[in-house]
Amino acid sequence: MKSLSNASVGQQIDVLREEQVWRTFADISRVHITTIAALGVFTFGWLFVGTYQWLITAVCALDWYIVNLINKTVDLDEDSANEIPGTVFVHRKRRLLLSVVFTFLLVSLIVVHFLNPAITGLRITCHVLGFFYNFPLLPGKRRLKQIYFWKNNASAVGFLITVFGYPLATACWGNRPHCFPPGISWATVMFSAVFFYLFEISYEVIYDLRDVKGDAVAGIRTYPVVHGIPKAIHIVDGLIFTSIAVLSMGYMLAFVPWRIFVMGAAPFLQLVFYKNAMRRGITAKDCIRITWMGVAMLVTYHIWVVVGLPGLGL
Repeated sequence: MKSLSNASVGQQIDVLREEQVWRTFADISRVHITTIAALGVFTFGWLFVGTYQWLITAVCALDWYIVNLINKTVDLDEDSANEIPGTVFVHRKRRLLLSVVFTFLLVSLIVVHFLNPAITGLRITCHVLGFFYNFPLLPGKRRLKQIYFWKNNASAVGFLITVFGYPLATACWGNRPHCFPPGISWATVMFSAVFFYLFEISYEVIYDLRDVKGDAVAGIRTYPVVHGIPKAIHIVDGLIFTSIAVLSMGYMLAFVPWRIFVMGAAPFLQLVFYKNAMRRGITAKDCIRITWMGVAMLVTYHIWVVVGLPGLGL
């Protein structure tokens, strides 16, 4: 009986260790960001091309996984100050993680180029931007992440390159002209891009509200660090309302169809959620929940499409 009891305890320990490994893996890989980026390109690919773009969705997920993992290996000081889960593990395995991730990046650039050469230039641009964001390659050995204003805008540009650039480049590759689905035009793309850009920056600044302590320690000049939390909150609110206004203007001018205009619900729900979180002090879990909330909305959007519910042709 005693041996069976010991075996049971051993099995429980093994299960706990396995759960801890998977939890650490999820923490350091920022699965929530990778997922929202992949669903973003999946969604806008369907909207702008008319078909589901499975390959570029997978490539987008890989690219953001790589960028985020590299970011984790260089953000050790601020992540430690902000008590971000997985920081200790990353510190111990930093060299191994970097060697693996750079190998994956190089191999994927070669393989994906043969599968879809249209996005190779955009992928290289995105990762070069990521290198300048993460590593001290700028004059004065500064990272792009440390520079006021450009930190958030660099992230937003990265999302535009992948979420909008990948499907559009794929559709326009070659000599044949691209025909948009009904109700979509280049004006639609522009209004949608401005909306997405502003909305994405608001999301970035919300994360900065969480990371004030660590960013100040690391010399990262975010809006909350430079202007203080109250003014940073006004910036978030302004970005959210402006993004909704841009989308609404596009809809009123008949450049944005209903199936894109309904996305205006996302910044509104984000506003409600983050305001509630700020009342008690926003945490890392709150930011992750906001991201998963966006994932849930995009999944619901595509379930709506698959089921064929009303509004798809509007």
